[in-house]
Amino acid sequence: MMRRAIALAKRGRGRTSPNPMVGCVLVKRGRIVGEGFHKKFGGSHAEPQALAQAGTAARGATAYVNLEPCCYFGKTPACTKVLIAAGITRVVFGVRDPNPKVAGKGKAALRRAGIDVEEGMLAKKCESLNRGFFSWIRKGRPYVILKVAASLDGRIQTSSGESKWITSPQARALSRKMRAEVDAILVGRGTVIADDPRLTASGSRHPLRIVLDTNQNTPKTAKLLKQPGTSLIVSSKAPNGRLPATDSVEHLRVPKRGTRLDLKKALAAIAARGVTTLLVEGGSDVHTSFLEAGLVDEVRLFLAPSLLGGKTARSFFEGKGFDSLKSAPRLTETSIRRIGPDFLLTGRIA
Repeated sequence: MMRRAIALAKRGRGRTSPNPMVGCVLVKRGRIVGEGFHKKFGGSHAEPQALAQAGTAARGATAYVNLEPCCYFGKTPACTKVLIAAGITRVVFGVRDPNPKVAGKGKAALRRAGIDVEEGMLAKKCESLNRGFFSWIRKGRPYVILKVAASLDGRIQTSSGESKWITSPQARALSRKMRAEVDAILVGRGTVIADDPRLTASGSRHPLRIVLDTNQNTPKTAKLLKQPGTSLIVSSKAPNGRLPATDSVEHLRVPKRGTRLDLKKALAAIAARGVTTLLVEGGSDVHTSFLEAGLVDEVRLFLAPSLLGGKTARSFFEGKGFDSLKSAPRLTETSIRRIGPDFLLTGRIA
């Protein structure tokens, strides 16, 4: 039943931030009597929805929830209180809520009410589902996914600067789906000038589009500025009037660290906007800055079956590099699959 709760929780992907994705399944005498999931931020939580569906059948039932039920009144009532009031006799949850307002207090409240509580079912899967929320709470920054499209030898463009398109239409379609599952997408000014991307996502969602632009040189004509949703220009300077703030263009000022923007402070400010998951799409300088700063949690590398070569052809990771194999980032939990003619390699950075 926990797998079913996880599947339900996934239905809220991209719509609940900064809240976590939560699904709830109520079971009585081996039969599902109610289900629910958190559909959007500010909306009803999973547990009250499942209880409403179950009605009086909820009394004496077991609740399966992927995350520890909350125990405080925020935008909605505490889920522990509604579970207790409905007569639930057993609660099984996957992983403890890292939010200090909960963090074991929900479990304790349920036990004080005489409810049998089991913690840890499919804990790793449950935490992975909400890795953005866990990063947001524990680290004070979004979960950062580095997405790259490159040749087999790691080039993101040819020696002449040509980059459209290294990977296939199938890979690009999957990239748009990935964008729809995160809260924000980030590129550097160089990518805006070189590729003029729209940074659109599949479906009706419009994740926040972020441009790292130290000196505010993003062209007024950039396509991403004309798409639905909001674009955020991150700079070390106060807005200079070239791109005035509007309903769709906002500015964020952060200090420099050396010659570049202070990424840690930028991510903290972005997290303060409720962004829990961030897809970093490049280019090379941005990828390098994030990797060298140790701010990448996951890599999604699309590899085209081509070899570009060339000393002047940009690679997706350049900079000073690492002095030893021991100090270099290593991927764990890796997987690889075919996407049309391309390959998608994914992995977490330990």
